[in-house]
Amino acid sequence: MRRRTTQSIVANPVLIGAVTVLVTVVAVYLAYNANSGLPFVPTYELNAKVPNAGRLVEGNDVREGGYRIGVVEKITPVREPDGTAGAKLRLKLDKQAGPVPMDSTITIRPRSALGLKYVELVRGLSHQELANGSTINMGQGANTVELDDFFGIFDQPTRDFSQRNLTEFGGAFAARGIDLNLTLQSLPGLLGVLQPVASNLADPRTQLGQFFRDLAQAARATAPVADSLAKGFTSGADVFEAFSRYPDRLAQTIEKSPPTLDVGTASLVAQRPFLRHLAGVSGELRGAAQQVRISLPGINAALLSGTQVLPRVPELNARLTSTLQALDALATTPTTNLTLRGLTSTVSTLSPTLRYVGPYVTVCNYWNYFWTYLSEHLTDQSATGQIERVLGKTSPPQDNGLSTFGASHPANGEGSNPITNAILGDPAFLHAQPYGAAITGGGSADCENGQRGYPRRIANDYDPRLKIVTDPHTPGAQGPTYTGQHNPPAHETYSAAPDFQSGIDPSDGVAP
Repeated sequence: MRRRTTQSIVANPVLIGAVTVLVTVVAVYLAYNANSGLPFVPTYELNAKVPNAGRLVEGNDVREGGYRIGVVEKITPVREPDGTAGAKLRLKLDKQAGPVPMDSTITIRPRSALGLKYVELVRGLSHQELANGSTINMGQGANTVELDDFFGIFDQPTRDFSQRNLTEFGGAFAARGIDLNLTLQSLPGLLGVLQPVASNLADPRTQLGQFFRDLAQAARATAPVADSLAKGFTSGADVFEAFSRYPDRLAQTIEKSPPTLDVGTASLVAQRPFLRHLAGVSGELRGAAQQVRISLPGINAALLSGTQVLPRVPELNARLTSTLQALDALATTPTTNLTLRGLTSTVSTLSPTLRYVGPYVTVCNYWNYFWTYLSEHLTDQSATGQIERVLGKTSPPQDNGLSTFGASHPANGEGSNPITNAILGDPAFLHAQPYGAAITGGGSADCENGQRGYPRRIANDYDPRLKIVTDPHTPGAQGPTYTGQHNPPAHETYSAAPDFQSGIDPSDGVAP
């Protein structure tokens, strides 16, 4: 009997080739996706917003304590609410790395000098944890200083100046070792006396700061004439050069100086009276000079302000031209004189009224009182809203009472019932002084309206039955109101009584 021969799998070259190709494809796929994480491996996602991605690329490592715990899966540019640009990093972490405390931070760090970067996760201490997919908002602390930025400070101008400094300082100290030793030997003595000098300079009474400010002002003042001053030094150099060129003439000048001084001595004898009088004048000027010295800070400040204003004067003059032209046109217009005459007539007509009304405002402050108490006048509550407070007051029935419509006389207590009065109170009487005075004839405060109390009637020509006072003037000066003044303001014209016919009143006056 023949035995069947079973063919081995390894003996099939087609099957072996297919398996080999499959393994190779799987290995390539896994190698290609290794930077983004292996498939079917659970991960923990975390987002981070940073001002600058710092040259990160997708696939860079996420490390914690030097160990790789994930990768940067995606980098997306974002725009902040204030208009600035930033970046959003989506980090894919190993499942074992999560969850992350809420106060954790990240930092973008260089992995090598060639520019490779990685994200370092610094785990916080908070007991609260970030959920999967949460976002960490980082500020400028997320980015470190780049190496090329550090070396970028040494640009070409900086390198040139550094070389120049090294050359000049090196040349300054070269072959001067002995001088340096002598300087170091003398420094202790110098520093010993320097301390009291520095203390004196640091004392506020020295006004060292004011000295330098004055120097700055002097420099600003001499800046416009710097060329002239330079020419002055140049001319001085020319003069001294001439002295050195002609020494014989200088010798002659020195030789003739003693006779000249003798003549000057004799001349001074004749000048002595003049100098004596000059000394007396100088003594009188000493006080003025002291006042000028005291006033110098104010004068200097005024001059400083003037120097800032003067450059703007041409612009003001240019703008003032159109104004003056408009004023000239107004002055030459025929209707201008007519308008001014009408205005003069209006002022003349209003002047008596204003002189009489003015003290009511300036002395008694009635204008402000009126508006202050007007808001209180209509504040009493009713079924339909608000009514005048005087209508809400309770008083016994009487003729011409507070709530009477079509009253023939002011409230005078007439027609009241004594029995009703005992229940509801006293009847109402009007106590008012129409056109109550504001000032006396001499200009003293006499604010009769609004004062406490009222005068009793002695005589009344209006109606003998009335018990009220209608005379606008109460005997004596009542004085100012609570916020009033004792006299009209300075230089205000006033009139204690109106005179609308002539505009002149015997009690007119002008406040001193």
